[in-house]
Amino acid sequence: MTVASSLAGPVSGLRPDARPDARPDAWTVARTVVDPELPVLTLADLGVLRDVRVDGDRVTVTITPTYSGCPAMATMRDDLVGSLRGAGYDDVEVKVSLSPAWSTDWISEHGLEQLRAHGLSAPGPVEPRSGPVPLTLVPVRRQVRCPRCDSVDVDLTSEFGATACKALYRCASCLEPFEHVKEI
Repeated sequence: MTVASSLAGPVSGLRPDARPDARPDAWTVARTVVDPELPVLTLADLGVLRDVRVDGDRVTVTITPTYSGCPAMATMRDDLVGSLRGAGYDDVEVKVSLSPAWSTDWISEHGLEQLRAHGLSAPGPVEPRSGPVPLTLVPVRRQVRCPRCDSVDVDLTSEFGATACKALYRCASCLEPFEHVKEI
């Protein structure tokens, strides 16, 4: 078995093992697949691409959802399978790993830069937690900066944006609305 990458956290910056055949390396192919909800990020930059293994002609890819019940998981799977099959890997399996749970801390530095460059407010660091995460029904106060003018004078418009992992804000300085990727 050839292991192209294997780790317990974000995977950006890893070099895949060389393949003895003419097909592109499976890791190289998988890391180019984009997130269907944040198409400015690859699954690798988002930190959900956890593992790519090649065993003979079979490729097994492991991904972790950004949160339980993420509706984009089926599209991620289909896009990974399609990309790998297009690169010559006919036997592709995509597994889902829920542990450890994904965190916005797994977004690569390149991914955070891409979010900002495309007008999204990037998440800040996540406070370390141990044990159960308390569920509150009030808006969370976040340290948010406007991605356009860098002002901290922003107002929460809605706790949910186009996807559950984003919140809507409005900048009081430049008056522009923007989405913030929530810290998880």
